[in-house]
Amino acid sequence: MKPKPRFRELTDEEEERILKAAEEDPDNPPLTDEELARMRPAREVMPPEFFEAIDEMRKTRGRPKVEAPKVAVTLRLDPDVLDRFKASGKDWRSRMAEELRKAAGL
Repeated sequence: MKPKPRFRELTDEEEERILKAAEEDPDNPPLTDEELARMRPAREVMPPEFFEAIDEMRKTRGRPKVEAPKVAVTLRLDPDVLDRFKASGKDWRSRMAEELRKAAGL
């Protein structure tokens, strides 16, 4: 079964109206054939240091690496147990993990 599209397709009239508005935008005129012909890939015109910096930034994105990462699990709990931990405040998950560590003798 084919997944339902997230957005409906534009009608021809809607698409035409959008294209016309884009072409008439004084702050962003369409590129000319000459401008398109002069375009070059960024790697040809930017210094190598630029791409080295981008590569470095990509390496440091996301959460910092931890020695022992936590594991996501699905666990069914009695509502009263869950309510008690949630009522203890914002860090209820950490407190629950600590109680489980104690119960496991860790």
